[in-house]
Amino acid sequence: MRKFALTAHVTGSVGLLGAIAAFLVLAIAGLIGHDASTVRAAYPSMQLINQFAIVPLASVSLLTGLIQSLGTPWGLFRHYWVLIKLLLTVFAIAVLLSKMKLIGYAAGLAAETTLPRAELRAVGTQLVLHAAGGLLVLVVPAVLSVYKPPGRTRYGWRRRFEQCSPP
Repeated sequence: MRKFALTAHVTGSVGLLGAIAAFLVLAIAGLIGHDASTVRAAYPSMQLINQFAIVPLASVSLLTGLIQSLGTPWGLFRHYWVLIKLLLTVFAIAVLLSKMKLIGYAAGLAAETTLPRAELRAVGTQLVLHAAGGLLVLVVPAVLSVYKPPGRTRYGWRRRFEQCSPP
């Protein structure tokens, strides 16, 4: 069961990074695209990727990460690297959810008969910056998972001391 949860977590997390990378490519294409059809296609595609890939994969990554941390010796609050992973993931999901309306707004602008270039450029710039930032923020948990830097939280030290001391 533990290997299944680990596989689900790694798959969801790597899929999330890939979906955000695809979102970023479309955001850049929508921002710098000179062809109206490219711009019109990019933003609705971003909305679909967000709704059907990024949000579900972020949820899977968070949920399976919680399950993994509770079912392993690393624990959820015992090591700083696990806690930082949790906080970064929650932060990234919160930012993502706060940008849902902006993504929908960009898709709506792209669908208008007359393409509002200036407004779409401003929105597109925000989406590129947030996607690039989100990608960078979510690479940090991947690095932490691989390197597992030392450092226990106070709770982790207390738990370790309690486990080592005789009853």
